Amino acid sequence: MRVRYFALALWASLLLVSSCGDKKEVEVLIPVSEKALEDTSSIFYADFASYPQERGRLPIGVFDSGTGGLTVQEKLLTLDEFDNITGKPSPDGVPDFAGENFIYLADDANMPYGDYDAAGKSDYLRELVVKDALFLLGDSYYNLAVDDQPYGVKEQVKILVIACNTATAYGLADIEKLLERSRTGVKVIGVINAGVRATLTGLDKTQNYAIGVMATPGTISSGAYERTIRQMAAEQGFEGAITVVNQPALGFANAVDGVEDYVKPGVVLPREEYRGPVLGKGDGDINPSIMDRYDFDFSKGGIVYSKMDGEYSRVQINSADNYARFHLVSLVEKHRKSGSKTPLTHIILGCTHYPYHLEVLEETVEFLRNYKKDGVYIYRNVIAADFKFIDPAQYTATECYTLLRESGELAYRVEKGALYPYISIPAYGLPVENVDKNGDLTYDFKYGREVGTEDVTTKVVPFSSRYIDQSTIDRMARLVPESYEMFKERL
Repeated sequence: MRVRYFALALWASLLLVSSCGDKKEVEVLIPVSEKALEDTSSIFYADFASYPQERGRLPIGVFDSGTGGLTVQEKLLTLDEFDNITGKPSPDGVPDFAGENFIYLADDANMPYGDYDAAGKSDYLRELVVKDALFLLGDSYYNLAVDDQPYGVKEQVKILVIACNTATAYGLADIEKLLERSRTGVKVIGVINAGVRATLTGLDKTQNYAIGVMATPGTISSGAYERTIRQMAAEQGFEGAITVVNQPALGFANAVDGVEDYVKPGVVLPREEYRGPVLGKGDGDINPSIMDRYDFDFSKGGIVYSKMDGEYSRVQINSADNYARFHLVSLVEKHRKSGSKTPLTHIILGCTHYPYHLEVLEETVEFLRNYKKDGVYIYRNVIAADFKFIDPAQYTATECYTLLRESGELAYRVEKGALYPYISIPAYGLPVENVDKNGDLTYDFKYGREVGTEDVTTKVVPFSSRYIDQSTIDRMARLVPESYEMFKERL
């Protein structure tokens, strides 16, 4: 009887699924999302039923794997593309988000996100991205790493902005599923769609184009940019062929953040723990035959090398500027060697860290335009005369404004808004072998963690100079001044 009942129940459930016709299938959630929605005993449980119904005066939530996402935050603070009264596209001298509050999260303890896929941990990265979203959607934080509970109280957010390309590539779909099931009405924006939409805007749909994408290895391996470019081009009716030139920029973002596996001030000889590009002739290697084209800056230890019989035997990149030069030249050279007759019109800067070095990237483009081999300008037909870099941050900010305006959720405060920044740090009390001499998670521990556990290996605390080194503070003051001005008193 039980067997017959089970068979009938199974048949009924299959019939229900098949009878749904064009109804949307139930989305499968990753474990942390299931816990957030269903498991009241989990530390990740979110009581979405009590989420604020009136969201207009709630903050805008922004997150990235580190402080690099402040380039997106800066665009949000300085954007002036709309008339604040009418909402029409017309600058009025007043920042479009004037009066808005923001909460920014730098998941610094778990960065770089771009390395998780290479370590076979893309599922763990998806979990991290959802945890970032849950923090912004939540109402608490840790005051200190030693706290056993998140005693701090914060506001929940009305929209999520993923200011990280890798997080968008791997976690956007998971966040969308979570938000749909949460029934909070909160929306999420990712930088990839915004950057691609901006790249294609204004192009002649009948012509051929070559578009470069410089991003972390994880973002490139996800295929998110190329997939989005082709999907949007098809939706917009492009008839010409689009060539996508991908450059997995190993170590560039890490160098911007000063990760010692990629850059280490003061070293004068190649070192064993270095994880950046190495000398060779394979894809991603430093090609000794084109060393002059990289235009490396050898001063101040920016390149560390050794020679044998007058030839380079080892070369290690040791500055963020040189990582920028190397990866840009590698991308352009890859396109040149392909034999394509279509010049590069755009390169999308597919990581929020890269615009910090936009000046060097632009200088390198000019260097290549004027580079000669045997009296021939070999790159002038490879780079279009009207070439430009695309920083998705600008267009992400525009989409955020448009979405909030259309939903009637702009704050319209008279007083100036506030920015509340948070950063993740290693949890206090971790086994000593899991933390390095700088107090950071070791590489093996960071990329060896498993999904689905309740382990607290990192905690989110307010920005503080105790957790952010002076060189990073100086860089923020120089490159994201509006953001820095709003939180400098917290450092």
